[in-house]
Amino acid sequence: MTVDNRTPAIEVKGLDKRFGPIHAVRSISFCVHHGEVLGFLGPNGAGKSTTMKMITGFLEPTDGTVLVNGHDVTTDPIGVKASIGYLPEGAPGYAEMTVSGFLDFVADIRGLNGVEKQQRINKIIEQIHLDSVLDQTFETLSKGFKRRVGVAQALLHDPDVLIMDEPTDGLDPNQKHEVRSLIKQMAEKKAIVISTHILEEVDAVCSRAIIIAAGQILFDGTPAELRAQSERDDYDDAFRTITNRFYSSQGEMGQS
Repeated sequence: MTVDNRTPAIEVKGLDKRFGPIHAVRSISFCVHHGEVLGFLGPNGAGKSTTMKMITGFLEPTDGTVLVNGHDVTTDPIGVKASIGYLPEGAPGYAEMTVSGFLDFVADIRGLNGVEKQQRINKIIEQIHLDSVLDQTFETLSKGFKRRVGVAQALLHDPDVLIMDEPTDGLDPNQKHEVRSLIKQMAEKKAIVISTHILEEVDAVCSRAIIIAAGQILFDGTPAELRAQSERDDYDDAFRTITNRFYSSQGEMGQS
């Protein structure tokens, strides 16, 4: 797919989400361009997953707009979903379906067929190292392999926009290294957003970081600029400094 690096791959304007009395996301705005890996950070309940679900079209915004490759998530949700590879939190899969059956099913949904379909499936199996579990049902997989299958289905149609919620959750150190290496390999041509609680991931793969809390953006900058927020030159300390400063200003208990 040919992409235009001058036009934002993701454009979020005044995005807002309420669940009754709960104001989960508060009029946030940001852009992500092709060639960027954005680390989306925040404490539990900050609004990260809610924002990602609105970008991918799985949740309807209360207010605001999201454009993905020029497609409006509200008026053209199919165009948005076709542009995006999405790894949600948890393990997307069907308990009694085998891994090979699941990948075949996802390929069909994504409109792949014939030689192209088999080539994409074979490439993903090789990239994510799934050959040893192809005949296992989803319910028998370890947490790590479930996560790897989730990554595989997000990449299957070779999207140029990737939204990944905790992509290395449940993986052992070797598997984390493999997924991070894969993200870095893809970063040149894709726009990638990863939500993570692992601050070392920012240093490992991200070109930019956003921190949100209580549905508001507190920080948006490079990993170096984030680290500079800490007197110790440390990501975890910078995260605590930024979020605790916010909660203190709101009269709430700081979180670490």
